[in-house]
Amino acid sequence: MGKLQLAVIQMKVVDDKKMNIKKAEKMIKKAVDKKAKLIILPEMFNCPYQTDLFPVYAEKEKGYTYQQLSRIAKENDIYLVGGSIPERVGNRVYNTSYIFNNRGEKIGKHRKIHLFDIDIKGGQTFIESETLNNGNDINIINTPFAKLGVIICYDLRFPELSRLLVNKGAEIIIVPGAFNMTTGPAHWEILFRTRALDNQIYMIGAAPARNEESSYISYGNSIVVDPWGKVVNRLSKEEGILYEEIDLRLIKKIRAELPLLKHIRSDLYKISQITEARGDS
Repeated sequence: MGKLQLAVIQMKVVDDKKMNIKKAEKMIKKAVDKKAKLIILPEMFNCPYQTDLFPVYAEKEKGYTYQQLSRIAKENDIYLVGGSIPERVGNRVYNTSYIFNNRGEKIGKHRKIHLFDIDIKGGQTFIESETLNNGNDINIINTPFAKLGVIICYDLRFPELSRLLVNKGAEIIIVPGAFNMTTGPAHWEILFRTRALDNQIYMIGAAPARNEESSYISYGNSIVVDPWGKVVNRLSKEEGILYEEIDLRLIKKIRAELPLLKHIRSDLYKISQITEARGDS
């Protein structure tokens, strides 16, 4: 593990899929000029964040958006976390992230597990399960830089998922996410800092830029948090690119100084042994 130059694309999403992909490519090329090797797009970067539009914009794997992301990764010699897009499988639609290597090959995929079904009095109501289905796979993506975990937006609120990824070796967890103007100011930063601190890893959030004309207004604030729980970089609401060079050696250093994961695994083993001895279920 060494240093890694990454870029997070915070782009304003419109209702034209091809325009969104062209904008993403343009911003990616700017990031490549800044020597970024790992580039991350936001959640639902190719379509508006509306439940009724997810089936309309949905594509099968290896569809148009997939092919464009694969081409962009290969042509620019980068590792690309393709935010997320609506994926169609028969009559089902998933919120899916595809991850590509610098040869344009798919090296990972995550379907959002926890769907965003909320009804906050005086705030946001949004029911993803009206048109989306849950994923159920947990995957580690191997790269020359580090082992990556990818989760999507609402998945961030469930600490067990991040811990499972870390137990499988994840050193960076990437979160394409579109928190809104109710949950974003309240919880976005604290969730990233908590997951980073608990797991002693880098947490990276990639959000769409804020579009006040949209029916769903993204909080923005794409973010990078280090294994000490420190926010090392973030954007605000505007369209832009977050550049950050992260030092992956910091993970090993912090885990050696404060060996939380070692104790957690030991404690879990002891608890399981006690439970088995008592016959608890």
